[in-house]
Amino acid sequence: MPLNYSKWDKLEISDDSDIEGHPNVDHKSLVRWKQRDIHEKREMRKHRIAQLKADIACNDVLNPRLREIMIEVASQGSAHFSSLVERFQTSPSPDAPPTNAPEQPTYDAMLLALMLRVWEETKNQGIDKDDPRLGDALVEGLKKHTVKMSEHQEQLRQELAKLEEEAKGKITSDDLHDGFDSHYVPPKPAPPPLKGVKPEAGTKKKITTTATEFEVLNSKGVEAAESASSPSTAVPPDGDGDDELPELTPSLEGFSRLPLRGYEQSWEFIKQHRDVIVPGASDALLVAAFRAQSAGQSESAQKCVHQSLLLQYCDKLGADGVRVFFRKMVDHDPRATAVFEKDVADTYMHLVERVRISKAEEAAAGPGEQIQLVPENPDQTISFNVPDGPPPEHIQLEGEGLEGVNIDDVRRALQMRWDVFQGFNKPLQDALASQSLDAVNKVLGDIRITEAEEVVRLLDVAGILNFSEGGIRDDTGKGEETEEVSDEFQDAGQVD
Repeated sequence: MPLNYSKWDKLEISDDSDIEGHPNVDHKSLVRWKQRDIHEKREMRKHRIAQLKADIACNDVLNPRLREIMIEVASQGSAHFSSLVERFQTSPSPDAPPTNAPEQPTYDAMLLALMLRVWEETKNQGIDKDDPRLGDALVEGLKKHTVKMSEHQEQLRQELAKLEEEAKGKITSDDLHDGFDSHYVPPKPAPPPLKGVKPEAGTKKKITTTATEFEVLNSKGVEAAESASSPSTAVPPDGDGDDELPELTPSLEGFSRLPLRGYEQSWEFIKQHRDVIVPGASDALLVAAFRAQSAGQSESAQKCVHQSLLLQYCDKLGADGVRVFFRKMVDHDPRATAVFEKDVADTYMHLVERVRISKAEEAAAGPGEQIQLVPENPDQTISFNVPDGPPPEHIQLEGEGLEGVNIDDVRRALQMRWDVFQGFNKPLQDALASQSLDAVNKVLGDIRITEAEEVVRLLDVAGILNFSEGGIRDDTGKGEETEEVSDEFQDAGQVD
């Protein structure tokens, strides 16, 4: 059986055996000349291929436009030809071939040059602008150039195919590429559970300890002594306490906005966001659904319930539960779809009932504990020193006993008053600016008691609260303590 060496035909070897030189010429120089000649021809071929591709792409844009111009001139006459020439001259389009060549002409400039050439050829035939044959002559000239461009385009394609075939004839360094690459890619770490979610009891690690036993003579006495001297090491069971509710992460927030029964969108979202399927995600969506329903956003609540149950079903179906669930839902399995959608509807109706009961309980409980500003006696009044802005550059203090007051201290106090006022929310700022005690008390009653206490403290420290003896009294019957508010800073003088 003869040996087949055709697989080596594409190798271009330039060693000593390929070159037959003259005995008076250095053989190493001949080898280098041969190598340089091969590389130069290869670069020229690459440059020519790139040039041909650019010319073909440019002609692919110009040829259809030229045919369109020819059809329009044939139907509308020479006037349309003149209007196109004027438009290309006055307001050409900036579109040009994507090359790095300096001063690259645009497509409109190329068409303008071609149309001017057609006009010159028509004039050379003895046809002026008033000749009735002008339209037909222009159409004939455009048609001739369209045919030439098509023929030239075909020649360019043939030359390009020939050069590409020639380039593939020999193996070069440009043809080398990685067939496959095998390396270890560590898996992405599992996303952490949501904040406030306790780990399951089954996930606790077992700790193995080594105990050393000693044989003693009086074992009962030793045990009694150890029990009397050592405290109990038993860990008390975890109480419920005030468990923190799981909150939505940004990924879960986007997941909750997906449409109902949009299983394809949910599947794609889960593939792109692994942190959607984490412990506590389903509970966080139910909490968000409860809050949305309480705020009257029923559509958002339904979406949250739908996505929460979706995650629950994926978790209950086992290790490959996500794929199994979505395969049944996307394929519209009638049994699986009916069971899931009924569960979503029942859960949402239960949520609506729980929200109704919660609102009824809140209404029956009445208003909770509040912080209110109340004068000690009818003769006292409460006012507010609301700043108009930051302290001015020049501050002048007037009055007896103010000669030793430091201007910088006054400036810092006024700046602190302005900063505190700017830190309040807009409703509280408006209430303070109105100088209405009822408006301020209304804002304080709408916020939590801890926040209200902090607001009153800041009002006192900044000197905004003008309260002679001062007091914060709880009139709800639950709190009998009164916090004294000291008036540490009053207006020391006149501020210009």
